[in-house]
Order: sequence, then C-alpha cells, then structure tokens
Amino acid sequence: MTQEFQIRVLPQQAASEQGIRQYLQEEKGLSAHEVTAVRVLKRSVDARQRTIFVNLKVRVYVNEQPEDDAFERVDYPNVEGQPQAVVVGAGPGGLFAALRLIELGVRPIVVERGKNVHERRKDIAQISRTQQVNPESNFSFGEGGAGAFSDGKLYTRSKKRGNVEKILNVFCQHGASTNILADAHPHLGTDKLPGIIEAMRNTILRCGGEVHFETKMDAILLKDDKVVGIRCGEQTFSGPVILATGHSARDVYRYLHAQGIEIEAKDIAVGVRLEHPSELIDQIQYHRREGRGEYLPAAEYSFVTQVDGRGVYSFCMCPGGTVVPAASGPNQIVVNGMSNSQRNSPWSNSGMVVELHVEDLNERSLLELPPVPNVDVKGGALAMMEFQERFEYTAWMQGNRKQTAPAQRMAHFVNGKGSYDLPQSSYTPGLISTPMHFWMPDFVSKRLQQGFRNFGKACHGFLTNEAVMIGVETRTSAPVRILRDRETLQHIRLRGLFPCGEGAGYAGGIVSAGVDGERCAEMLAAYLQRE
Repeated sequence: MTQEFQIRVLPQQAASEQGIRQYLQEEKGLSAHEVTAVRVLKRSVDARQRTIFVNLKVRVYVNEQPEDDAFERVDYPNVEGQPQAVVVGAGPGGLFAALRLIELGVRPIVVERGKNVHERRKDIAQISRTQQVNPESNFSFGEGGAGAFSDGKLYTRSKKRGNVEKILNVFCQHGASTNILADAHPHLGTDKLPGIIEAMRNTILRCGGEVHFETKMDAILLKDDKVVGIRCGEQTFSGPVILATGHSARDVYRYLHAQGIEIEAKDIAVGVRLEHPSELIDQIQYHRREGRGEYLPAAEYSFVTQVDGRGVYSFCMCPGGTVVPAASGPNQIVVNGMSNSQRNSPWSNSGMVVELHVEDLNERSLLELPPVPNVDVKGGALAMMEFQERFEYTAWMQGNRKQTAPAQRMAHFVNGKGSYDLPQSSYTPGLISTPMHFWMPDFVSKRLQQGFRNFGKACHGFLTNEAVMIGVETRTSAPVRILRDRETLQHIRLRGLFPCGEGAGYAGGIVSAGVDGERCAEMLAAYLQRE
C-alpha cells in the first residue's frame, strides 16, 4: 500500500529519509517496521518567517517496495533507414527535438557549429587565460548550447506549452538526479551537465541518428519555396529542417534577413550581473545571522519592479555561483552566471535587467552608443540585435578592449559615484572599475538605479557596496523572432522549415526550449506523413 502526505518540517528533519520517517511516525502514527520506503515528490523551502520550514509532498510505501525508477523512461527505437530530418544546433531545443524525432520514427541528423561539450570546455577555459574568444566554441556555441555552462536551471513558467514533466524525466533518464522532479526550483549544475548532454548524444547515435560537430550551416536549400536541406561547406544534408541555432547566432539572423526570409525584431532586456557575497544573501533571505547553516541550500532571490513604464527585474539568479565571460565573438563583453550542483561558491549573482521594447530604440541615449566597426547597420528586423552589439562593444572598450569586464560597486552606482576599488569577484578574466552610471545609456542606468533603491527598501541589506555590478548582461533572450505558423510551427512562407527554441524567439530557458524542440519534432513528423 502507498500513502501520500503533505508535511511541513524543519530543515534538519527534511535533510534525510530517517528524519522524515521519524516525523511520519510521530505525527502520522505510522509504524516504523511497516514503512519500507519514503519518496519525496515535491520539495520547497518556506523562509518567510523567522522559523524556516521545508514543505514536502511524500509518498510512503507500507509493506511494499517502490518501483525501480523514480521517473518514467522513454523508449527510443532504432531509426536507421527511416525518413530523415536535419536539426541545426545541439542546444536543448535541438537535442530534445532530435530525441523526439527518434521516438516518432524519424532519423535525425544534428549539425552543430561548435565542438563537443568536453572539447568546448577547453576553449572556455582559454578565455580567462588569453583574453581571446573562439567565435565557434564559447559559452554560447557548442554541444549543449548556452545552457550547458550556466546553472542548468530547469524552472519554467511555460507549463501550458507542453509536457514539462517529460523534459525532466528525459534528463533523469540520461543521468540527472531525480531531485529535479521534486524541487520547486530544480537545477542540474554546470559540473553535471556535460555528462548528461553526452549521454543524450549517445542515445541519438545508438538509435541510428547522426551528430556532426564543427559543422556550420552556410545556406538553407530550397526547392519551390520548400526547404529540402542545408549546406555546410562542401557537405549537404537533406530533409526538412528544425532550426535551433540559439540566441547568439547573429550570422544566422543576418543570413535569413539577406535571403528575405521573414523575421522581426523582438523585445529584450539588458543590464548587468550583480554579485553579492553568498553569505550575505543567505543572511538576508533566511533572516538569521548564521545564514543557510548546515541543512539549507544557498539562498535565492527574485525581484521585480516598474520604473518609468518599464520592468526592472532579476534574471537567472545563481546562488553560490560565478560570473562568466559569455561573449561569442571579438570586440564584445557579455557576462552571464553559472553554478555547480552544490552551489557552494562564496558568491551569489543575478542578472539585473531593464525591459527594452522595439519602439524604445529611438530613445536618444540608446542611439548615442558608438557603432561597431566594420559592421553594416541594417535596422528593421535586425535593429534590436544591432543595439545589443553596440552595447557589448561599448562595454568592451570600457574593459580595456579585453575580456576584462567594467564594474562598479552597487551603492556607488546608485549614488552616481565612482568606485576607487572593487570587492573580490568570481569573474576570472578580471574587473576594471568604471563609472557605469556615466557611460551606460540613461534609459538603462537610471531605471537600474531606481530599481536598486526599490529592492533595497524591500530587502534590508541588499543595497550595499559589498555587491559589485559587472557589465554587461545582454543575452537574456533572442533579439529576433523567426516568424512561423502558430498551428504547424513551420515558417510562415517556407514549408519544411521549423524555427525552434530560444534562438527563434519561442522559448526562454532550458526547459521551455526542450518543450519547443519536442513540439517542432512532432510537427515535422506530421509534415513528413503528409508529403
């Protein structure tokens, strides 16, 4: 027999199965010798009061053993000799699209411009050592996409778009901890993700699919307004195409624009990475001097406010994490956050960003950013992307034209003062103190200043010079949307082209990109049946 209970326990009780068993015996009257196993189904921390509780949903097995797996396995058949499709990009959108194609009896050919996830790690390490970015292998490009070297956050609000539980189960099947099925804000950790991604690739190969690294798409092949494949250098790959190239593939956006393939500029958000000592965030969020203590996880936060008609909010919070150089080419400074599965770094960071709408691009302070040398300005559908490039180029110049990032203490920024020194930081290429309130566009800086004041009032101790702002955060989402039909998910004009995931403007994170990848795979399989 099994029973399920919603219980509210202290962190030390929630930390072990034995603690949970003891609570169930004392509070629910369960007999110790009859309870054969306890499985946690949902877990969340309630730190709103001085006494912190952990809310658990548990399944108790009484005089019976639990099923072998805590997750549902997917059956992936062999698809050798079956109709094939091309998947461009091996980020979460592309990988989940390829796996779903296999489920549906379609043979995927995955092409990825970057390197495999382990070789890619070497190029990422070189950024801090040499201050140089490999434009084909970096924090954005390579197996696993931009999510592979982030925090591996799996929380999403896009639960109406598809089966989120399926995505989490597939991760578990490929080596992720089953904790992600229970945690309110699940994450994988940068240290765990490479092995999980490699296992997903091995499933594709074992089932008869193909995966090609360092293979960059040069052209989409057309026949009578129908996509029939792609060209990569001297190679061609035939089949309908799922285009899942990620939010930083600017050359792809330029190619689509030049070919007259319908795209449009999209709203984004830009700002900075804000880094605090993790101990301070723990003390603030858990309302106690000892911080997280022995049994609580590194504390998270989430802030949002409105300033002059635009949202200012925290984004991609990495408790116990590090700030990393996320540029995808020369003459750029871009920062992002990541953390390992233990989230035990001395620092915690978050993107702090301001909403930027397409109509805002005529605002004077945004237009005053210097143009990027040798980059033709097209405007129109590429206008938001071109703003991103100008903002990143400005930060690069402020950072001494290296991957050294411009930075400023938080309270100094709010009060319009320079920082003569900077606190220690996790950002390994190094920081350089600059008056960010002076050179960032007023549209962004003044809203950030007021947003920080608002957050400081709501959360005592948050607005402090112990925190450092690191610039700039610009890759919150794609600056372009590739237009597709709402029902078939095909491009609005080109049959056989399925724009997919975050880079196409239809997702905003690992899970939502995976969900969109599965949906595109389903629509492509239906397309093949009709053709």
